[in-house]
Amino acid sequence: MTNVLGRYDFELIAKWIRPGEKVLDLGCGDGSLLRFLREDKGVLGYGVDNDPANVLACVGNGVNVIQIDLEAGLSGFADGFFDHVVMSLSLQTVRHTERLLAEMLRVGRQAVVSFPNFGHRSHREAIARGRMPVSKSLPYQWFNSPNVRFFTMADFEALCAERGIAIRERHAFDEGRPVTEDPNLNASIGVYRLGRAAAPPAG
Repeated sequence: MTNVLGRYDFELIAKWIRPGEKVLDLGCGDGSLLRFLREDKGVLGYGVDNDPANVLACVGNGVNVIQIDLEAGLSGFADGFFDHVVMSLSLQTVRHTERLLAEMLRVGRQAVVSFPNFGHRSHREAIARGRMPVSKSLPYQWFNSPNVRFFTMADFEALCAERGIAIRERHAFDEGRPVTEDPNLNASIGVYRLGRAAAPPAG
């Protein structure tokens, strides 16, 4: 897979988004993804980030950005306004995971999330040695990590099933290479396209 902007998950996300869509990028960083989507597909994009340095970088990239704390929710956005709501490699940094997922699917028709898979074999091996994992996908020490949730792809899929969130597509990667065999063990990153589960038939 081509490594667009140095991020293979960006390449996959870009394939899911159609020209002219409205896109909200949560934890948007410097706005690189939105800038690419605007230039390549003409999307109407908005970024959300709470880091002042990232907000300034977005402005420098010509990206519409709003500085808010994601823990407070997305109450400023109308139901169903966006075609896609994206949260790339940031879901593990929020405390109110369930609420944020619900908010993403309230304001967006579909949601895309990617996150480090805590179930990767290297992380299991580190735990077996009595140490917290440090890897390319989890590059921080336990005492300075911005991550507040550590979960596996299996954990995430169980949460989606419990909360009625439909998994439209799932892709798994390790070192940028696609993983198909036992991704919960062999993948370091999971990327999901989500939607609202269909309502059960009446009667």
